[in-house]
Amino acid sequence: MGFHYKIYDQNKACFVTFTVTDWIDVFTRKNHKMAIVESLKFCQAKKNLVMYAWCLMPSHLKMVISSDEGKLSDLIRDFKKFTSEKIVEQIREEPESRREWMLKIFQEQGESHTKKVKYKFWQGSNHPVELYSNKFIDQKINYIHNNPG
Repeated sequence: MGFHYKIYDQNKACFVTFTVTDWIDVFTRKNHKMAIVESLKFCQAKKNLVMYAWCLMPSHLKMVISSDEGKLSDLIRDFKKFTSEKIVEQIREEPESRREWMLKIFQEQGESHTKKVKYKFWQGSNHPVELYSNKFIDQKINYIHNNPG
């Protein structure tokens, strides 16, 4: 049996990475970046998200996060679902030179997914790493701040 990346202790801080399907550089557009920022703010205000550090790159989002209440994995699931739907909607409705190409990739990934979704925006794994000590938390925060790529 192989190692599965998952959050075992919902009360610990985690280092996570959310990557766009096929590493498409979606976050080069301001409206897509703002969808992420607004969603993070909402999760902080309404879903008890605690953010220690984060960095949004052209194709992925890295964070050190925890949750004051509830399951961190549920919060992540909801965040990814909402942002996926929001950004795909933006791509479909707003001017985007790569619209057809991106939607085709997201659709193909959705069709091949076990749940058969219309569009698969985010890759499945978050690669969560539970941060078990202050030293490890500091290491991951420094990594995000000093080596965001």
